[in-house]
Amino acid sequence: MRLFYDMDLAIPTTSLGELAAAFFQLVIMLGLAGVSGALYREYKKPYFMAWTTAWLVFSLRLVAIVTFMLTENRVWLYWHQVTTGWTALAFLWAALVFSRQLAWRNRYLYLVAFPPLWSYIAIYQLDNFLLAAGPAVLFLSLATLWTGWVLWKHHRAVRSTAALIIAVTMFLWAAHHLDYPFLRARGIWNPWGYYLDTFFSLAVGCGVLLLVVEELQRGLRAVSNLSGELHRRGDERAIVDGLLASLEQLPGVRGSALYLTHGPEGQLAGATGVCKQWKAVDPTAGIGQVIERVVVTGRPEVLRDVGAVPWHAHPYTASLPVLQGNQVAGVLVMVGDARDPFAALDERFLLTLGRQVGAAMDNNDLYTRLASRTDELERLAARMVQQHEEERRHLSRELHDETAQVFSAVKLQLGLVKEHLDVKLAARMARVLELVDTGIQSIRNVTRNLRPSLLDDLGLMPALKALIQDFSDRTSLPVTFDPPPPDDEIRLSGEGELAVFRALQEGLANVVRHADASHVDVKVWVDSNTLHVSVEDDGRGIPQGATFETLERTGHMGLAGMRERIGGMGGRVSLSPSTFGGAKLSVEIPLDE
Repeated sequence: MRLFYDMDLAIPTTSLGELAAAFFQLVIMLGLAGVSGALYREYKKPYFMAWTTAWLVFSLRLVAIVTFMLTENRVWLYWHQVTTGWTALAFLWAALVFSRQLAWRNRYLYLVAFPPLWSYIAIYQLDNFLLAAGPAVLFLSLATLWTGWVLWKHHRAVRSTAALIIAVTMFLWAAHHLDYPFLRARGIWNPWGYYLDTFFSLAVGCGVLLLVVEELQRGLRAVSNLSGELHRRGDERAIVDGLLASLEQLPGVRGSALYLTHGPEGQLAGATGVCKQWKAVDPTAGIGQVIERVVVTGRPEVLRDVGAVPWHAHPYTASLPVLQGNQVAGVLVMVGDARDPFAALDERFLLTLGRQVGAAMDNNDLYTRLASRTDELERLAARMVQQHEEERRHLSRELHDETAQVFSAVKLQLGLVKEHLDVKLAARMARVLELVDTGIQSIRNVTRNLRPSLLDDLGLMPALKALIQDFSDRTSLPVTFDPPPPDDEIRLSGEGELAVFRALQEGLANVVRHADASHVDVKVWVDSNTLHVSVEDDGRGIPQGATFETLERTGHMGLAGMRERIGGMGGRVSLSPSTFGGAKLSVEIPLDE
């Protein structure tokens, strides 16, 4: 029996250039194996170990051919042929594990057994070179083509540029394998065939690294999208719908659902895409155990073919714990057409994503409680203001109806006594009567400040005019009043009118206390169902760097009370520089519908 290398189409004598090219390619393969191994050590993903195995088998293939070239021992030629077939199968296995999360089946041993069996027949039994090499080359090319097709489908599912690069490289590599019987076996491609294989290997290695970069970028986008949901406001259902909608935008995802751990047997809080069917069918069929495990362990799971359920057309399922603090508050389930629907490289990212969802829900819960507490405080403040006004009304009535009347009666009696006194005592009694008049006037001023009777008797505009006139008379400070046109309807409740009156009262009082002004301008107008009141002066203005809040904290309690009143009516109070060089107080309060 003639040896394989003694055939008519025998392999030419080994050249130093071919040997150097083989050693160069061996170094490249070991480097790619090291990179894939480092990725596996970092992310613990099985497909990185599959890639590492493929590069190592490729390296063994090169060791075998180099040894054969040095010794011309046919045993090493046999192992070169065997490892060549195994290399193609290793690349195919890595692609399937990456794209389809394929699990090992014993029937795959038939494919693994083909290279050693056929290599033995080709090298030791057959004398015809084309008959010996043809099936092996065809097997190698088809396995490589299949690898490219798997990655091409992955690209179609998730629009992965890196997967496209590897797929195209594999297609070209498969075509390159077919030239072996016609070119490389005759020595025509030496050493350029090695360099071309090295180029294809480097392209695949670069594609794997790009896959890592792509997944990290997708993961970052997923976290960024969910981070936007942290600021969403609304009820829990709106938050859940927003979260699920943002997740459905990830490549390959066809539906998602959120289970909350509170409630009877877990509560389906929301679903999108194909998972909307879960409201009509029993979602525990095939996935209930997965949800239970995630709740117990607090760790994400990415599975394939989870039971024969109505959504089985989308074979990939990712279940992530939704964490609020250290507690599992729910489980986020996603189904899709591509492996790892979250496009995450490691479990840490999936846990972070689950925490993001939990943070969004927790944030909304805090916001809801804060809004509820704010409403309660606003109602309490409004009630306190109302009670305060009721107490002022009561005191005003008591002073007017009781104390003032008593002083009037005392004055009347003293006047009668005065008529029977001599001239000297009558003069003293006149002085007493003046003091009584002063007391009566003081009581009237207090009752007017406690509760403006004009507001109840005549309405808001006459009461404001009377307030301004009384202020100008008491302080001798000129005040210009610009009221709204008479045909403007001012629709305010009694509490609203009182709030506006008190705001103007406090604003004028602050001008006297702090402004040192020579003129005051008051304007009232209606615009877009809102009543506006402004008080401007030409005094010293607002202190440098002062704001409404800082003025309140430094003891200007009148401003705080004003804002409490107006805010309780849904209005707004602001302080700004005046066009006259002083300060401007602006009050806005919505009109009643």
